[in-house]
This record gives sequence, structure tokens and C-alpha cells, in this order.
Amino acid sequence: MASSPRSVIWPVVHDERRALIHDLEPLPEPLWETPSLCPGWDIHDVLAHVVDSAKTTRLGFIRRMIEARFDFDRDNAVGVEREKAKDPGRTLTALRAVVSRTSGPPAGIATRLVEAFVHGEDIRRPLGMTRNYPAEQVALALGYQVKTTTRMGGGKEIAAGWRLVATDTDFQHGDGPEVQGPAISLLLAVSGRPVSEDELTGPGAPVFLEQARP
Repeated sequence: MASSPRSVIWPVVHDERRALIHDLEPLPEPLWETPSLCPGWDIHDVLAHVVDSAKTTRLGFIRRMIEARFDFDRDNAVGVEREKAKDPGRTLTALRAVVSRTSGPPAGIATRLVEAFVHGEDIRRPLGMTRNYPAEQVALALGYQVKTTTRMGGGKEIAAGWRLVATDTDFQHGDGPEVQGPAISLLLAVSGRPVSEDELTGPGAPVFLEQARP
């Protein structure tokens, strides 16, 4: 019998949380204020959001959205403020405490992969860190993003009009000028994150990069 999405996805999410903790444990205190790929958030802010997201439950999410008047940005800001300790080490400890949780908002489980991979890169790239993400699972996250509107946190509009082809796993999507690259680079691009010009190739890459640039 084939594994269910939950049995495949949650172990990957937990691995990514552990890997992020491992990478951030030796980080000198001044670097916690490094701007992340998320506009307006530093590295510590993103980590606090990861903790907040790991703690989120379906019912709790609905309550929070009502309190935030269904403003996702407002809700995220409240969550960061709640989970961001004065000492970054305490925020890391908070992530350790929830590393194996399997709760989440009322959305497709693939959103947990999107969170893990995109926020992992939000933190690592500005710090010059690299990670070899599991390409097949990144493709699952990418497949979710290209079918989800930007209003709901996806990248459907960004991906529209292009043929996106992963070079490190079996993933193809859309019609139009072809854009090729590693699945993680395509995922970041359709998620509104900056990627460098040498990450994506193909006849459509230059214009796609220009239009996808946040």
C-alpha cells in the first residue's frame, strides 16, 4: 500500500525543523538581526514565525483569523511578537519543544512543506548557509504553490504563462516559455522570493526572473 501524504510529509517537516535548529545553534548573537528574505523580518523574526506555525491548530487558526479580521499579515505579526523571545536561544528552545508536532492550520498538508523549505531558505540564504533539500518533497511543495493564488500564500499568478521544469526531480508545470532550475529555486521564485540569475535557465528565464522579482 502506498504511503499516505501525511506519513510522507510530516517526517520531512520534522527533519527540516531539526536541521534548522542545528544550523542556527552556533549563530553569533549579532547575526540574528540579519534581514531575511521576508521583507521587514530579520532572521529571528522568521524563526519565531516557524515556532508559531508549528504550534498552530485548526481551531486556533480560525480564532486568530477572526481576531485579526482575516488579515494574514496582521495575524503573522502577532504570532511573531508572541513567540520571539528576547534571547534568540530561547526561541530555538521553543522550536525544539515543538519539533515533532503534527498540527497546522486548516489548509492542505503540503503547506507544511512550503513553510519548512521556504522559511528555511529565508533564513539560510542571507546567512550564506546551504542545505541539500529533498528534491522530490520540494516538488510536492512547488506543485501546491503553482496551483494556489498569491492571496492565499501561493504563486499561481507568478507561475502563469510559463513552463516550469525542475532539473533535479520529475516536475513540469504550465505552458509557455520554458524556465528550468532546481526545484528549490523554482519554489522560491513562485513564492515571491529573490533568486539569482544563475539559478534558472531556459528561454523564458530572463523575463520570468524579472517579473517574479519581489
